[in-house]
Amino acid sequence: MNNQNCPCGTSENYEACCGEIHKPIKKAITAEQLMRSRYSAFVMAKGDYLMESHHSSTRVISDKEAIIDWAKSVSWIRLEVIETTQGKEKDNKGTVTFNAYYYENGKVNVLNEKSDFVKENGHWVYLGLAT
Repeated sequence: MNNQNCPCGTSENYEACCGEIHKPIKKAITAEQLMRSRYSAFVMAKGDYLMESHHSSTRVISDKEAIIDWAKSVSWIRLEVIETTQGKEKDNKGTVTFNAYYYENGKVNVLNEKSDFVKENGHWVYLGLAT
């Protein structure tokens, strides 16, 4: 995957994009970067990263294997970021609205989500669905 465009949809290769964030999560400068890195982690079934990038108050470690199994069972197509509110480097919270397209059971599905992100221990993490 090193020479291919990153799964998150940028024109950068994986190592220069989400690969950098997957190594130390602290390199995600914005909520959108973290969300994109989580999408790439789903594409690559990186369960440890998905747990690490989830807020400690909403993280369910027991779901890790089920998440990995599901991520591997579908064919990820693309990510479309629709809107980002706050979530910049100096913010402490933000939301990202996106569509994640995937192929499952013979049809294309779309996961449409508006997600809340916050900083925990000085870095961005996924909190959950926006209210």
